[in-house]
Amino acid sequence: MYVCGSTVYDSPHIGNLRPVVTFDVLRRLFLYLGNEVTYVSNYTDIDDKIIKKAQQEKVDEMTIANRYIKEVENNLAGINALKPTHSPRVSNYIEPIIDYINNLVKTNHAYVLEGDVYFKVDSVTNYGELSNINLEQLKVGARIEDKKGKQSPLDFALWKKTDTGLKWKSPWGEGRPGWHTECVVMIDEIFNQGTIDIHGGGFDLKFPHHENEMAQAKATHNAKLANFWLHNGFVTFEDDKMSKSLGNVILARDSIKKYGGNVVRLALLSSHYRAPVKFNDDTLQMAKSELDKIQKPYSQLAVLLQRNNINLDKLKKADITSFINALADDLNVSNALTILFETLKDANNELRKLPVDLKKLSNSFMMIKDMLAILGLAISYPILTMDDLKLLKDYELARKNKEYQTSDKLRNILLNKKLI
Repeated sequence: MYVCGSTVYDSPHIGNLRPVVTFDVLRRLFLYLGNEVTYVSNYTDIDDKIIKKAQQEKVDEMTIANRYIKEVENNLAGINALKPTHSPRVSNYIEPIIDYINNLVKTNHAYVLEGDVYFKVDSVTNYGELSNINLEQLKVGARIEDKKGKQSPLDFALWKKTDTGLKWKSPWGEGRPGWHTECVVMIDEIFNQGTIDIHGGGFDLKFPHHENEMAQAKATHNAKLANFWLHNGFVTFEDDKMSKSLGNVILARDSIKKYGGNVVRLALLSSHYRAPVKFNDDTLQMAKSELDKIQKPYSQLAVLLQRNNINLDKLKKADITSFINALADDLNVSNALTILFETLKDANNELRKLPVDLKKLSNSFMMIKDMLAILGLAISYPILTMDDLKLLKDYELARKNKEYQTSDKLRNILLNKKLI
């Protein structure tokens, strides 16, 4: 799996976490099913915005990039996302990028124009098939600000000549790579020129970024870049796409600090991954309420089982086929959550029965535990100490003997420890 990552020129906003959460759940699903998963998500640390910020702050570009890479990593930890297998930085792949572009020039899929290098879109078949766009209309629009000498208005830059900011020597003069060639080269290098299973990213990357990646792979290897392309929808704020250019962003770090990683994560999972998700107080409050509904019975199950001398770490994996099938249907998290809450409801009902059925409750506990792990929700449960067991025993004895003052005091202690 390759998921386009952050361009590290500023603090990530909450919309930047949508692909992280979406593809983290998909990865966790594959891992649960026993697959080996190589998960790659890159850092674009070469960009005009990074250069501009570095000039404004009078520091080098890598200082800017390193600052925001650290913030991205903190955000990923904050929402309990698994670390990528590889997190390549574009700046570490300049030599293979130049070799890749040079090969495209030699095979007549690209051409040099005044120190810039452009990909020749007409040299590959079915350009536009991924995004299903009207190429004739696009050509008309592209001509307005087209560079003189380009063979087609759709041809895109692989190498850009520059005198300022980050630049490297190349056969065509000093410059830096074009955005669209960076990811396809890193995929080539890391996955050893093979067609990958899944390429993902936000919906806004479908065209032109992913379309152009696909074209370069076709020209280089006469093969498709990925078997499946997945694109998540936008995060919206007051019905508009959240973006720095519109000035309507909510920073990821602020949301995680204010609401907690689980609330933010569940809020981002509240809509189908291809649909937009509204990020507002209602969405967050609903996510918080749903998490509360999970936490209490999950903790009660853990406490009851431990009090009956059941080692939670040694319980067998439970059957969550219906949950898996929901996620296997185009990652339908909504249906999967319905199954989770049905399991919690059944467990609640079992907890009220006397005598309790420890086999059923053990199974329910493991079902919930595995479902939460796949969703990436880091909901903990109490691990009882000898003191905890004594408190619970004393509380029940005080209630039985109608020692209300003592039982109320013990109850408050147990509530604070989240043991009841």
